[in-house]
Amino acid sequence: MGNCLGGGDEKKQSARQALVANVLGQPHKDIKQQYTIGRELGRGQFGVTYLCTDKKSAQQFAVKTISKRKLMNKDDVDDVKREVQIMKHLTGKDNIVELYSTFEDKSTVYLVMELCQGGELFDRIVSKGHYTEKAASAVCRTIVKVVHTCHSHGVIHRDLKPENFLLANKREDAPVKATDFGLSVFFRSGQVFREIVGSAYYVAPEVLKKSYGPEADVWSAGVILYVLLAGVPPFWAETEQGIFEAVLRGHLDLNGSPWPTISASAKDLVRKMLKPNPRERLSAADVLQHPWIKEDGDAPDKLIDGEVLSRMKNFSAMNKLKKVALKIISESLSEEEIIKLKDMFKQMDTDNSGTITFEELKAGLAKQGSNMIDAEIRQLMEAADVDGNGTIDYLEFIQASMHLNKMDRGDHLHAAFQNIDTDGSGYITMEELEAALVKHGLGVEDAKDIIKEVDTDNDGRINYDEFCAMMLKRNSPPAGAGHRRSINDLPVGIKK
Repeated sequence: MGNCLGGGDEKKQSARQALVANVLGQPHKDIKQQYTIGRELGRGQFGVTYLCTDKKSAQQFAVKTISKRKLMNKDDVDDVKREVQIMKHLTGKDNIVELYSTFEDKSTVYLVMELCQGGELFDRIVSKGHYTEKAASAVCRTIVKVVHTCHSHGVIHRDLKPENFLLANKREDAPVKATDFGLSVFFRSGQVFREIVGSAYYVAPEVLKKSYGPEADVWSAGVILYVLLAGVPPFWAETEQGIFEAVLRGHLDLNGSPWPTISASAKDLVRKMLKPNPRERLSAADVLQHPWIKEDGDAPDKLIDGEVLSRMKNFSAMNKLKKVALKIISESLSEEEIIKLKDMFKQMDTDNSGTITFEELKAGLAKQGSNMIDAEIRQLMEAADVDGNGTIDYLEFIQASMHLNKMDRGDHLHAAFQNIDTDGSGYITMEELEAALVKHGLGVEDAKDIIKEVDTDNDGRINYDEFCAMMLKRNSPPAGAGHRRSINDLPVGIKK
C-alpha cells in the first residue's frame, strides 16, 4: 500500500480542513501574545489543559487546548462550539467554573478558564477523616443549586459526577465549582433527547431508554447524594450491562449499613430524587425546598459512620497510577495513529456507547478482514480489558490495537514505567508518583494508598514487576461492599 490518498480521501480531507478552519467563528489570534503557557494540568481525548498566566496582570488561569487534528467530523466540531456557548451562557453564575476568553489559531482552539486549585470535592471530604449529615447536606445543596442554575438557564449538564466538582482553592471555605460542560446541551421545555451520554453509575433510567429531559440531572445528583451518605453508589453489578439493568430495575437499598443510622429525612430525599419515573421525581427547585437540604433544615449534626468514609475513599480513588500509565501509553502514539485509531474505534462501537463489546470487536475485526477465531478474540479482549469490566474503552482499545499490530505491549509498559521513574532508578518512589499524578491532572491525596496497594514486597516503592502486575490486575470491590464492584472497574464515560 502506498501513501497516496485516493480522490475520495482527498475530498474528505479537504472537507474536514474546511470544517475546522474556523471552529469558533472568530478571527485567528496568537494566545501567546497575552498569556504564558505553563505546566500541564490534565489531559483528555481532544486535548490538554495547561496552567497559563496573563502577562500583564500575572493572574493564573487554566487553558484547555483542543487540537483541531482530533476533530474528525461535524459532530466533533459542534460539540466544541456548544461547550463554548454553554460556558459563556453560564459565566458569572455561582458555583460554575468561569470561561474568561477563547482563542483559535490554525491548529488549536483554546478555552481560558478559572483555575481551580483545591482538588476534587470527594478527595477533600475523605481527607478530613470525618463528616456529618449536616456537612453532606451542604455539599448536596451546592450540587443541586448548580443543577437548578443550569435548568433555569435552559441547559442540561448530562454528566454530573463527583469528579466534575472541584474546589476553587485550598482554603477550608473554598467554593465548589462545577466543571466539564462537554456533554451539556441547551433544551426547550418538553424537548426529548435520545443520545445515551453520561457516566455509568450516574446515568438515569430514562437516558438508557433514549427518551429524557432535564430530570436526568436530578437523578445523577441523587446518586451523588446516596454516595455521600453510604460511601458506595446505589446500583451495582459485575458488568456495565448489569449496572444499566440495575438502574432500569431501580431497586433502592435503604436498609443495609449505614442506612439504619441515617435520618428519615435524608432517606426521604434520596427516594424522591431517585424515583425511576422522571415525572414523579422532584425538580431541582423542589429539592432545594426539602427540609433536609435547606440551610436551616433538619439535617442532624451527627457524625456519619467512619466505614462510609473508607468506602467513599475506595470509590473515589480510581487506580490513578493505572490511569496515568494508560495515558502515557496512548500519548506515545503519533497524531496519525491516534486519528486512525479513533476512527476505527468509532466504526467498531456500533451502538455509540463509548465502549466496545466482544461482539462489536468480533464484527469489527471481521470487517477488516481478520480471520481470528473466537478464542483468539477472547484472548485479545482479556489482554486489552485492563479494568476487567467486560468491555474495551478508548484507552484500552489503543492497547488492543498495539497487540493487533504486533507491537510489543511489554515495551509500551516499560516506556510508561520509565516515564514515571524519572531518575531511572528502576523504582517509582512516592515523590515520582506524586509528580506523575500532578502532571496528569490527578490529585496526590491517594499516592500513599496507591503505593500500599501496588507495593507487594513492602519496600515503600514500586518496581517494574509490581507495576506490570498492577496494570494487568483486575480490581477488587471496595471494603464493605460485599460482592459489589469497585468504580475502578467501570469505564469513565458512556460517550466519547
